[in-house]
Amino acid sequence: MNAVEDWLAAHEAEGIETLKAFCRIPSVSTDPAFADHIRAASGFVADRLAEAGFPAVEIIETGGHPVVLAEWCETPGAPTVLVYGHYDVQPPDPLDKWHTAPFEPEVRDDRLYARGVSDDKGPLLIPVLVARAFRATAGRLPINLKVIVEGEEESGSPHLDATVARLKDRLACDVVVSADGAMWRADLPSMTVASRGMVALEVTVEGAGKDLHSGRHGGTGPNPIRALVAMLASLHDAEGKVAVKGFADTATPPDPAIRDAIRSADFDPGGYFDGIGAARPDPLPSGEELLTRQWLIPTLEFNGISGGYQGAGTKTVIPASASAKITCRLVAGQEPAAVAAAITRHLERVLPTGYRLTVRRHGPGSRAFALDPGLPALRVAEDILGELLGAAPLRVAMGATIPIGDIFARHLGASIVFFSFSTSDEDYHAPNEFFRLSSFRTGLIAWSRLFERLGHG
Repeated sequence: MNAVEDWLAAHEAEGIETLKAFCRIPSVSTDPAFADHIRAASGFVADRLAEAGFPAVEIIETGGHPVVLAEWCETPGAPTVLVYGHYDVQPPDPLDKWHTAPFEPEVRDDRLYARGVSDDKGPLLIPVLVARAFRATAGRLPINLKVIVEGEEESGSPHLDATVARLKDRLACDVVVSADGAMWRADLPSMTVASRGMVALEVTVEGAGKDLHSGRHGGTGPNPIRALVAMLASLHDAEGKVAVKGFADTATPPDPAIRDAIRSADFDPGGYFDGIGAARPDPLPSGEELLTRQWLIPTLEFNGISGGYQGAGTKTVIPASASAKITCRLVAGQEPAAVAAAITRHLERVLPTGYRLTVRRHGPGSRAFALDPGLPALRVAEDILGELLGAAPLRVAMGATIPIGDIFARHLGASIVFFSFSTSDEDYHAPNEFFRLSSFRTGLIAWSRLFERLGHG
């Protein structure tokens, strides 16, 4: 193993330059204006996999953005590992909040800043570079390795389920290892063993058939913004709890081990609010209460609202329509379609007369996911993290959503281990996203040891 780790250390600068080149591609999946860049990113991934030594690399159409599939299965008797990652990124907005251009990577204080560098381009590149190191030093891998990289994770993975179902024979494996995800805290090793599901909606309220002059029609013409904000406010009670009938009726109790992790985490509530730049509420919730909300309680959040004039200055207009984007994070037992239906019924009930309502779902959504706590590969990964980070990792849940756990379990019958070296404070989905280069270095060593130990049982 020293030869592989030595090769990775000697080629670290080259790896960072490759990551910078990857991050220069603005592969935003949710906006059709970036379609050409999505294609460029899928090609970049395919080229890097071929360069690493994979004898079979293919860009596969999905009906949406393509997936990249690579196979290197030349080690008889060894287990087959499927690595998952994604090449698409979140939109960079708001651009004025970035200290440097989001698609011009820059290193500051041993951190690489760029959109997508932490989620998921840096973590994804790590196992690809490790495969290349095995090829350069040993000419072979200790495992049979497959890689699938999608381009729609940041827009809900609408085609991944059907794609995995269609490719299930080629994707057959003993275990899935995800390069996507994140460690919970930079100062505490952790393994994610559960994540919430998600459903996404866009709600539109329409009034008049065209925009109206607010002087001529004010007080008589229907104002969709006024109607929409009142409807949105009714989705929560005064304490911020979801007030939609049937929203969480089917939720099941969480794994007791997750509650044990919450109690042992010693989460600092004041530091949490300080870290996100928010005022501390009074009274301050306990750390246990905050983690319970983040990991175990389903949510309904407003992600964006639009309607009427959005430019500088004033335009005296009553808009014809107003819209809001909503995402819900789901816990075990909740079905995305049932949650969307419950919200739609609620909005239909509170819609004022004189308005029209449209509710559109974005993608099929995904169920919550939980990992088998006795999975052998999980223990191998935990042992490696303990060696490299100096402490046994804490098993934690994830408030965010990674739909692949449920998808791979249903179609491949395979469990998944999350082995990402991002951390939750690296501002992915926000301006000034970064990836610690110390994590990049640690990840290279960790993945090389993971391949070796999985290969030798």
